[in-house]
Amino acid sequence: MAAAIIWSLAIFFGLWALAFVRARLWIWTVVAVVGLVLYSVTMGVPIAGWVIFAVFAILLNIRPLRRAVIGNRLFAWFRKVLPPISKTERIALDAGNTWWDGDLFSGRPDWHKLLANPAPVLTNEEQAFLDGPVEELCSVLDDWQITHELNDLPPEAWALIKKHRFFGMIIPKEHGGHGFSALAHSSVVMKISTRSLSAGVTVMVPNSLGPGELLLHYGTTEQKEYYLPRLATGEEIPCFALTAPTAGSDAGAIPDTGIVCKQEFEGKETLGFRVNWEKRYITLGPVATVLGVAFKAYDPDHLLGDKENLGITLALIPTSMPGVEIGNRHYPLNASFQNGPTVGRDVFIPMDHLIGGERWIGQGWRMLMNCLSTGRAISLPALGTGAGKLTSRATGAYARIRKQFRTPIAKFEGVEEALTRIAGYAYRMDAARRMTAGALDLGERPSVLSAILKYHCTEGMRQVINDAMDVHGGRGVMMGPRNYLARAYEAVPISITVEGANILTRSMMIFGQGAIRCHPYLLEEMEAANNPDTEAGANAFDKALFSHIGFTISNAARAFAGALTAGRCFKAPDVGPVRHHYRRLSRMSAAFAFAADVALLLLGGKMKRKEKLSARFGDILSHLYMASAVLKGFEDQGRPGADLPLVDWALADSLHTIENRIEDICRNFPSRPLGWLVRLIVMPLGRSYAAPDDKLGHAVAKIITMPGAARDRLTRGAYVKKVADDPIGRLELALEKVLAAEPLEKQIEQALQVRFNSSNHEELIALGLERGIITDQEADTIRAAAEATRDCILVDEFAAEAGNQAAARGVAAEAAASA
Repeated sequence: MAAAIIWSLAIFFGLWALAFVRARLWIWTVVAVVGLVLYSVTMGVPIAGWVIFAVFAILLNIRPLRRAVIGNRLFAWFRKVLPPISKTERIALDAGNTWWDGDLFSGRPDWHKLLANPAPVLTNEEQAFLDGPVEELCSVLDDWQITHELNDLPPEAWALIKKHRFFGMIIPKEHGGHGFSALAHSSVVMKISTRSLSAGVTVMVPNSLGPGELLLHYGTTEQKEYYLPRLATGEEIPCFALTAPTAGSDAGAIPDTGIVCKQEFEGKETLGFRVNWEKRYITLGPVATVLGVAFKAYDPDHLLGDKENLGITLALIPTSMPGVEIGNRHYPLNASFQNGPTVGRDVFIPMDHLIGGERWIGQGWRMLMNCLSTGRAISLPALGTGAGKLTSRATGAYARIRKQFRTPIAKFEGVEEALTRIAGYAYRMDAARRMTAGALDLGERPSVLSAILKYHCTEGMRQVINDAMDVHGGRGVMMGPRNYLARAYEAVPISITVEGANILTRSMMIFGQGAIRCHPYLLEEMEAANNPDTEAGANAFDKALFSHIGFTISNAARAFAGALTAGRCFKAPDVGPVRHHYRRLSRMSAAFAFAADVALLLLGGKMKRKEKLSARFGDILSHLYMASAVLKGFEDQGRPGADLPLVDWALADSLHTIENRIEDICRNFPSRPLGWLVRLIVMPLGRSYAAPDDKLGHAVAKIITMPGAARDRLTRGAYVKKVADDPIGRLELALEKVLAAEPLEKQIEQALQVRFNSSNHEELIALGLERGIITDQEADTIRAAAEATRDCILVDEFAAEAGNQAAARGVAAEAAASA
């Protein structure tokens, strides 16, 4: 009996090991034969056992037989239950490509491949642009003036934007632009946004999804030669109009139309489109000179061919053309970038006004999706990361300067908890921003990762701004030139909403698109099922399906082994103090891939309607990616020891979130038994990863409350000017003065056995001087710190207008009379 158990266990663990390393089916068969032969020699095996094994071995290893008995039946079933993929869904799936997200979905990420990618770096020219024109632009930006007084950028800012070709960052040099890398583009937008969100949005839009990028990829030679130099210099100001009042997230349902017709244009009969549109939320619309418009093209008179419904088409229309109405403004939550509606009434455009010309009619959705896979990974992630850097720098300094109960508020654990989140989120966002920009500069177009970046950097912005406001209290609430948080706080919903609303992005796009794009076999199976050649489709389906089955079994084995060994069974790069994090992420990658496969197998096409489940899977994929970026960034920077608390906090938080989502998935699985089975395989010993502990949180918070190399690295790229009349510069100077004064204050306190407070401050300084405890110069240091502290905590005051005062007195008098 004991021998039988030992042999059974040996065969089981042998097969488990083969599943772990993803051995081919024939290797499984050979190993099973050897095992059975040895078992038969030592223990004896019934003839029936050999017959059963032989039947299954022959059936699975001989493909024509396997297809005839199993594959064709499964193929017919799959074709029946697979929901149809719409044209717009097909285009979205084809947009961009996969990169590291594909590795994470495989359950076996190749860390050496990731680390072999070069560290993203700016060229000398790009760094000079940041240190020169970007600094110059930031220096003329006064956010209070922009948002409260002008409701626009000042004229000198517009002049600098045009002079230094800020609208031409992505336009190649041969067309008059800068031809900057994705990292430089991101860095410019980020830095400007830390000074003024309105200016950041103004600069980012022409360099993101808009006429410039569309022309680069799809424009005719004539369009490129005419428009690109003018766009780069700001001679032409572009905008792109997609969103309609009745078509927001469902952009494919735009009601705007263009009818093919002939009309006199510039003195001769011309073939073109008569276009009607109503658009809103169009950034730069009120000041645009050239308008990109998306509309549905129709050819009822068959002037182009037999087809009537031609599909979504993109055009480039000068705003001076007859029928174009433009110039009104929206007012987006006190942000003052130009934004407004536009209407077109029977606007006739020749065919050469179509982006790319006549051959790109009907391809507008594909053009937009391909461009969005790049732009969405740059602009809003840069803006969100900028918010993280700004709040880290400012809130860390303020919390160290500001005292209550004679103690810096940074030392109170409740405040420290908020500071920890601010620093940890900022570090993770910046790592993801840099790694993704690096991927773009390597030629990748990761559409799923762009959705991850957009969602998590804007949600991260929401979290860090909220935490910063909590720490600042009344100092953050009172509006005025001194307030460096409030406008960003007000503008958070803008970043949450644009370029794909966050609820939609999380619940439908990240995993909904990622499951198909990143899975190594699912898209092959779907394409096989949709193949009109049934024989070829069935053959391709059989190959993909059985590879898929092996993939799922392998990930089950890897996830279970990873759980039992705490990830130690996985290979990891030899990278010193963070090697264990690579193993943990490998374990959770396998757990994610297995759980996702079970869900897809159970739900099939219904998965896209299970948005809560999809959102949780999307969170896991997102945190696997962002945690990978943290490790890559740490390696790229040379593994600075001072940054280890940030790395450990970010990884602990991501791993804890991943386990939370897995538990939520298992608890809410449509099939409870399957949910229990998945949990048993991926977490057989229960939870492994706790939230970051308080000791680690203390180390993280300390980084942003004290000057140092780690603080400078974390906030690198933010606009910081150490001058007394600058909102952030005022904090920086005060922090230095406070830290210089504190040892002197303690010296006096210890000698006099009295604590400093607001009422005895000058008295204790005088006593210190009188008794020789401090020098006159040291007294000046203490006074300077007190003065700088007071200056930092002051808020703006405004004289009420006489009319408002009179109204207030009238209301008070009326209330008194009625009482």
